[in-house]
Amino acid sequence: MKSALLTLFIIPILFFSSLIDKPLESRNVVVLELFTSQGCSSCPPADKYLNDVKSDKVIALSYHVDYWNYIGWKDPFSKSVYTEKQRLYGAKFNSRTIYTPQLIINGSEHIVGSDKRLVNQKIKEYSKKDNANSILLSEVLQSESLIKFNYNIEGDVDDKYIRTILVINQRKTYVKRGENRNKELINTNIVVNEQRFKLEKPIGKGSVIIPEIVKSSDDLSLIIVIENTALDITTAAQKAL
Repeated sequence: MKSALLTLFIIPILFFSSLIDKPLESRNVVVLELFTSQGCSSCPPADKYLNDVKSDKVIALSYHVDYWNYIGWKDPFSKSVYTEKQRLYGAKFNSRTIYTPQLIINGSEHIVGSDKRLVNQKIKEYSKKDNANSILLSEVLQSESLIKFNYNIEGDVDDKYIRTILVINQRKTYVKRGENRNKELINTNIVVNEQRFKLEKPIGKGSVIIPEIVKSSDDLSLIIVIENTALDITTAAQKAL
């Protein structure tokens, strides 16, 4: 009897061990890229909903653009490079204009980020699709100014790019001017640094610099995105720091 029980006990353990050795967490990942601004009165609902839907399987990225700064409030997280990133998506989607709050899903299509019904619908739709790649992060180490990590990618890496992204999980800002004047805004998954490189090998090491805007009290996450030349996202992974 003891032998039979021991056999039954060992089999589930071996099965569970085989699962945790595989990068399953990145097989059906949905990546949401929100283009937003603290100077845009239409953005706070989208910012809030982005926080509501993020999870282990739904990776949320908040890019603060700079074209709203002229109204009177300079968004501290805004960068011209994020505006240019949005323009690249605009060119992909044959759109003559860019707007906020714009939400990009897996680099494949765009919708209004505050449309909760449609955002929910798209998350369900894309979560049923297998990612073309999967990625496993390991040995993620943080120093005072740098985060280092190892990665192992499964699937074809030809003509693929890797994006190493650092985000602040949440920050409150009291806005003194502009369309959101006298409001305290809560932004989440704020991209504060991003680098993009062409993938040469499926296994490698990477790093991302921690910029000065990061405070010692901030909770951070490392997010790795794999995309093709058409900006379609083929997988992603995240690690809380």
